[in-house]
Amino acid sequence: MNPLVAIKQHGQSIWLDYIRRNILVNGGLQRLLTEDGLRGVTSNPAIFEKAIGGSTDYDAAIQALALQSLSAEQIYEQLAVQDVQHACDLLRPLYDAADSGGDGYVSLEVSPALIHDTEGTVQEGLRFWQQVNRPNVMIKVPATLEGLPAIRQLIATGVNVNVTLIFGLERYKAVAEAFLLGLENRAAAGQPLSRIDSVASFFLSRIDVLLDPQLEKLAAQGGEKGALAQSLVGEVALASAKQAYQLYKGIFSGPRWQALQAQGAVPQRLLWASTGNKNPNYDNLKYVEQLIGPETVNTIPVETLDLYRVGGRPQSRLEEGTEQAAQVLARLPELGIDLSQATQQLEDEGAQKFNEPFAKLLTTLEERRQAVLQGASAAPAV
Repeated sequence: MNPLVAIKQHGQSIWLDYIRRNILVNGGLQRLLTEDGLRGVTSNPAIFEKAIGGSTDYDAAIQALALQSLSAEQIYEQLAVQDVQHACDLLRPLYDAADSGGDGYVSLEVSPALIHDTEGTVQEGLRFWQQVNRPNVMIKVPATLEGLPAIRQLIATGVNVNVTLIFGLERYKAVAEAFLLGLENRAAAGQPLSRIDSVASFFLSRIDVLLDPQLEKLAAQGGEKGALAQSLVGEVALASAKQAYQLYKGIFSGPRWQALQAQGAVPQRLLWASTGNKNPNYDNLKYVEQLIGPETVNTIPVETLDLYRVGGRPQSRLEEGTEQAAQVLARLPELGIDLSQATQQLEDEGAQKFNEPFAKLLTTLEERRQAVLQGASAAPAV
């Protein structure tokens, strides 16, 4: 069996961290759904920058929208909404299936400029929800302190939310709490809780990219601390994920959750993000193979998807080494590493990683918009 398809036997869903107009129109996404068992799609401003700014796929659409006197940002929104609508339609049969299991979704992220703006995030989230006008869209909201109340408000309104940029366990717990509060607010208002889906996107490879150089520097100093540091190289991200899963199991059990579940609520699944390997010394499938487990999602880039199709060995491993994972995180302070400080740094950097490509995309669209308008004004009257 195709390893990508076989992963579902272990309770995990594979989503694609990529969108571009050509795979929507040439049958590429449909093939992934049919042959690889793909069960969802995620996007972000960086993905759209590469898709729109790095191809000619959108030229005709940009020209038409520019002639409607839309701004660069309005053109971006139209292009993104159109792609997400198309992808939602392709995944709709999966969403509608009796055994969908919370799959069949396509994610669209609010502007990175709103990362510290609660009210702006809520307003844009609701606007995107209405513009896409598909039940299987998820609005991506960052897990910043300002994002938490926006998550609660959107869930209470009945919007499906993909919470992004989670790096640490304390923030993950706050995200789950926002989700629960949103459901409770919705229930108190007499609104149904069924088909309100959400995922908590825990970013992984970036944790090791930040901490490994610090650990390797300490390891090079030798001694007892050096040996400890060496043993933790490449382990912190996976340990964080395994601990997050243990938290997940505790959060979505017990009387509070059971009361919501009785009204039709389903858990906010953990989604493993940033799972493409960034270190040539590691197995390229490290952040996929080690995190397969029930009621989870892994959103992976095209390159990792292709590698897994050929060399994947699906097996439920998420709860292997749970005690060792706890020890990995517990021993970091002995080396002077503050994980909460590191994850805050990653959150700040993550915001920048989306702000920069988004700004670049808007600049590109403005240049193309101006070229269209100048060409139109220079055209001889007929």
